[in-house]
Amino acid sequence: MSDVEAVEGSGGESGGGWSRGRIIGVAIGVGVAVLVVILLIVGLVNRRNDGPRFVADEVLAPAQRKPAPVYSLPVLSAGGTVRPVGSQLSLANLRGHPVLVNVWASWCGPCRDETPVLEGIWKRYSGRGLTVLGLNVEDVTDDAVAFIHKYKLTYPSLRDGSQKTKQQFGYTGVPETFLVDKNGKVALYVPGPLTPADISGFDQVVNPLLKT
Repeated sequence: MSDVEAVEGSGGESGGGWSRGRIIGVAIGVGVAVLVVILLIVGLVNRRNDGPRFVADEVLAPAQRKPAPVYSLPVLSAGGTVRPVGSQLSLANLRGHPVLVNVWASWCGPCRDETPVLEGIWKRYSGRGLTVLGLNVEDVTDDAVAFIHKYKLTYPSLRDGSQKTKQQFGYTGVPETFLVDKNGKVALYVPGPLTPADISGFDQVVNPLLKT
């Protein structure tokens, strides 16, 4: 190899381009950063699932509560005083009692997983004045009815085929849950699916709404 070739070769290794060692170093740094982000996300998710999201401190004060939608919607499945199927019903018809409104769709996996929780709340509190009310959205009617039969749901549901309740409730997807007080105003919002852990804090949240 000539002296000129030797000089050019050494210049190509240490010049303006990236060396192999530098590339490996950057790749390791990026990998570590991604791992840290993943661990943070997992930590937040686990922290969220450690305890109930029904927390009394998160219930809005009466002056802060916004009215729930009062549109009339068809009854998809009957239960309690919500009947018959096919009739029109508005949340205004349920004033005087708190209502737990659960936004759901038949194609939603988490909606399926939370049905035992909702059914348990309905059976435990319906006799004390609480109505659990499903709000079926973004769905096909036959699929929604099949979902109700498959999971043997006894709490009632309304169907919003036009998503006209979305703007007033402010839900962004399914499932989401809203606790509406006796005056038809939203007292609590619970994003995502309900889990068995949520039930442990439900008494302290709903009991004051049943009394006032």
